[in-house]
Amino acid sequence: MTPRFHSPTAWLAATLAILLAGCAALPRQPLLADGARAKVVILETTDVHSNVLSYDYFKLKADPALGFERTATLIQRARAAFPNTLLFDDGDTIQGSVLADYQALAKPVTCPQELAIYRAMDAIGYDGGTIGNHEFNYGLPFLSQVTGTPMNVTGGRHDRCAGPHFPLVLANVYSARDGEPIFKPWTIIHKTIEAYTLDGSKIRVPLKIGIIGFTPPPIMQWDQQKLAGKVTVSGVVEAAKKYLPQIEAQHPDLIVALLHGGLNTAAYTPAMENGGWYLAGVPGIDVLLLGHAHSAFPGPRYAGMKEVDAKRGFVRGVPAVMGGFFGKDLGVIQLILDRRQGRWVIDHDATHSEVWPICPAKNHCVPPDPEIAPLVQQAHEAAIAYVNTPIGKTTVRMSSYFADEGNMTALAPVNAAQIDYVRTELPRLHPELAEVPILSAAAAFRTGFGGPDDYTDVAPGPLTLRSAADLYFYPNTLAAVKIDGAGLKAWLEKSAERFNRLDPARAGEQPLINPHVAGFNFDQIQGGIHYVIDLSRPVGQRITALVYQGKPVTPKQPFIVVTNNYRASGGGHFPGLDGSNIVLAAPDGTREILARWLQRKQRISAAELAPRSWHFAPLKTHGPIVFTGASGKQDIAHAAGLDNIHLLKDHGDGTATYTIDLSH
Repeated sequence: MTPRFHSPTAWLAATLAILLAGCAALPRQPLLADGARAKVVILETTDVHSNVLSYDYFKLKADPALGFERTATLIQRARAAFPNTLLFDDGDTIQGSVLADYQALAKPVTCPQELAIYRAMDAIGYDGGTIGNHEFNYGLPFLSQVTGTPMNVTGGRHDRCAGPHFPLVLANVYSARDGEPIFKPWTIIHKTIEAYTLDGSKIRVPLKIGIIGFTPPPIMQWDQQKLAGKVTVSGVVEAAKKYLPQIEAQHPDLIVALLHGGLNTAAYTPAMENGGWYLAGVPGIDVLLLGHAHSAFPGPRYAGMKEVDAKRGFVRGVPAVMGGFFGKDLGVIQLILDRRQGRWVIDHDATHSEVWPICPAKNHCVPPDPEIAPLVQQAHEAAIAYVNTPIGKTTVRMSSYFADEGNMTALAPVNAAQIDYVRTELPRLHPELAEVPILSAAAAFRTGFGGPDDYTDVAPGPLTLRSAADLYFYPNTLAAVKIDGAGLKAWLEKSAERFNRLDPARAGEQPLINPHVAGFNFDQIQGGIHYVIDLSRPVGQRITALVYQGKPVTPKQPFIVVTNNYRASGGGHFPGLDGSNIVLAAPDGTREILARWLQRKQRISAAELAPRSWHFAPLKTHGPIVFTGASGKQDIAHAAGLDNIHLLKDHGDGTATYTIDLSH
């Protein structure tokens, strides 16, 4: 029977009595005295790029050296080893595999459907994540949908669709309509952890964690067509200083910064791509998660960097980690917390970071988590069927094994398709440019960075959509820019930075490739030009004998160069390319343009592909010029006319050292 009260005073008294009785019945939270100690382990995935399964869609075979399903095994092992764990994702999650393209472009997921990668991540359970630059590749409407994030932007969704079951935070991208962040800039996570008092007693206590996320500011250049006029971006340091006071007002025990960016000690600007070093210097940030650079931190790549401990994993005194890419690794920070003056403080001497690989040794990889594959099997099989759609055949082997050394077979079809598209479309938009020569720039996206299988290789025989995806790895859109002869030479000079300067008088081996310049920044331009790269010369003075249709290119000679939206908008920091001289920004993806071109041609032979457009200048050296590539591929080099390449040493791990003779 429900009691009745005849006055507000009686009702209030009874209510207070009930509440007090209820409070007395609750277990009391133990008072945590100074001297208590706890280990909290922060786990990080980054740059998974929708590699859910250990599978290579280009080669149609299993690849145990990558895949979130194996990272999941490491996550479960870490949770078994450490009672207090937090798991975060650092972005570049939804794009980068055939599976991703299938779910975004071929058969886009509907509002109630969750992306395969998020289904897999939800099965493991994440505490939070941030947004990388490649999340924007498919446009804001798609991003809004698949993250379950209504956005007040042009084309953004206002309903809430299926997204990941963990919070996504992003502090430095704002709606152009109202200036508000398009994602929550930060949030607070509550966990219960095990700690130990001074007398060794184990107790369970609450831990309050603030997280804040950041993406690279150059997204406005890289995805200009999809973002211009819709969002604005601030620098990562500026965004941190804006929102950290709000987080600190919530009195968290820890603040974790999730930066989809790496480390760069060059002078800071708000447009800095890899601002992690500067973000670590912002007071209030306790832990820094890094990404974007597709490398491991701590690791030897960062040895010697100012105020960076590349062995124990600290950046300017802040514990930090970067967990590789493609699901190849798990970032692990083992934080030791001491209770001092009523708050948790990081014991920096006892704290350290490390990166756990899924394959600690060759042919020795952890098994996949059996829970993951069944969750995405339907989408996986559909993606395989999608890339196997036939579109023609080829009599030419198109590979990037020796693209740096002059084999342009994987680039020539891209350049041909790009020129063909612009030759048709540009006169309609700019009839005044109809007579300007059209050139095309393409780079080999897969040049072994990810291991001995990370190359484009389309064998003679049937062509499928998989072939087009192999030839053009990224979902860029096509763009064309108007430049002059001086700008063309500067473009080629920038590309030639891919190579080291060679000393003819030096004895011993000399490496050909500059490891600090990525293969995707070595643009090779075709369309009637020819040029020579002289590696005995310093950077900026290497391009000689630049001719068009057999005549020297003059500094003011006009050209249209077809490239992708990333390069045309400033990606790679090529001189003269900042988006201002774009004369055509195609709505079509370059990969789709290439696939249509291959389908129209039906049969690709050497006659359909322009010949090699450049050569190295003759250079006789005392010692060998060496480079690393996939083992057992010298016959491919010779078939492509590169008879000056020879095997020096097979390393037994799928890679080999080759020599290239430039003496003639």
